[in-house]
Amino acid sequence: MQGNTADHDVRSDLGARIAALAMRRRPSDLAVELDSIRHIAAANGLLAVVAVAHALESAVARGERGPLVQGWLTVLNDAVRSDRQDKALGELFASACGVRFAS
Repeated sequence: MQGNTADHDVRSDLGARIAALAMRRRPSDLAVELDSIRHIAAANGLLAVVAVAHALESAVARGERGPLVQGWLTVLNDAVRSDRQDKALGELFASACGVRFAS
């Protein structure tokens, strides 16, 4: 993780939002918060986070619920904490999400 204080604050905020998502049960709550997380990540150049949030949004829109989504919240948190935030890593996370959701 970068030493930038603003970067740390954004990542801390995203981590807190992800932790709060684990408590949400209604799909509409998940969708709204995932959209917010994706927008914050995009505005801050966190491309890996954007990719995972987008994959989760798609899964929730398709009706995915429960343990599958909860497990990928861990992946979303991992993306937030990742030192790398380039497009290639974002694509890797998106591919992993796609494979997992297809299973």
